[in-house]
Amino acid sequence: MDQALVSLASGHPLIDIDWTVLVQFGIFLLLYVVANKLLFQPYLRLRDLRKQGIDGARVEAEAMSARADASLAAYEKQLAAARNRANEEGRKVRAEAAAHEKDVTDKARAAAQKAIDSATATMRQETDAARLQLLPQANALAKQIASKLLGREVA
Repeated sequence: MDQALVSLASGHPLIDIDWTVLVQFGIFLLLYVVANKLLFQPYLRLRDLRKQGIDGARVEAEAMSARADASLAAYEKQLAAARNRANEEGRKVRAEAAAHEKDVTDKARAAAQKAIDSATATMRQETDAARLQLLPQANALAKQIASKLLGREVA
């Protein structure tokens, strides 16, 4: 078996180097130049353009995001200011309503007190008038009631 390998190695070489190697190398160079011009260079340009487009879009997206964040912050600031104004207006309206309520209540209380005082004065006047009118008759009525209760005349 070793003799078969030795005879193969000594008889014909595994790689035969002759003038076809130069032809193959020439074809290789020709294909390299053609493939480089028609395939590799356009592909590399396309890849660079794509990378530039992606990077440009990324930069533009970051700029848009920054503008959107700034707009959102401005909007939130305006919204907070509007809320503060609305709260302040609400406080003013509530204060005015409380003052108006107090004023109306005080006026109603004063009117009610005036009506009570007037009614009390009228009642006192009527009571005094009735007393003056009934006082002279009171003695006579008392004598009549006592006489009826006792069953005899009271002097």
